[in-house]
Amino acid sequence: MQWKEPRNSEKYFWTEHAKLKMKKYGLTGQRVTRVIRAPMRTEESIVGGNVIAVMQPQSTKRGADGTKTWSNEIWVMYKIVEKKGESKKKNYPVDDVMAQFLQKMTRAQKHICIISAWRFPGKTEPGESLPDEIVKEIAEVM
Repeated sequence: MQWKEPRNSEKYFWTEHAKLKMKKYGLTGQRVTRVIRAPMRTEESIVGGNVIAVMQPQSTKRGADGTKTWSNEIWVMYKIVEKKGESKKKNYPVDDVMAQFLQKMTRAQKHICIISAWRFPGKTEPGESLPDEIVKEIAEVM
């Protein structure tokens, strides 16, 4: 199977580092976006700079007691950033405060900048720090 490079879209921007890591670990763009949309766990500001890391198990099994268990995790690190450029939507004069707020929110152009993605061979505990190897790689990118 040949690896297909993800393309930048209105919603997602892929860094070269993320593309390289996805290729290395055999992750597709669809799998990475699925981890972002439905994470099992979220860790905020691990490296700094308002960066978010999300995790989803690669696959789960039910234990004898009915709890979910897994042996591998897929992690994605991303940041929500403002898009450059002006909105093409028109401003309509509105007196209602709530309507003004909703108008402002719909015009806010933001996208998700995917910084890195990797497979972790094991199960991490919530709040546990990242492995040193991954921290060094991410520090080089940022």
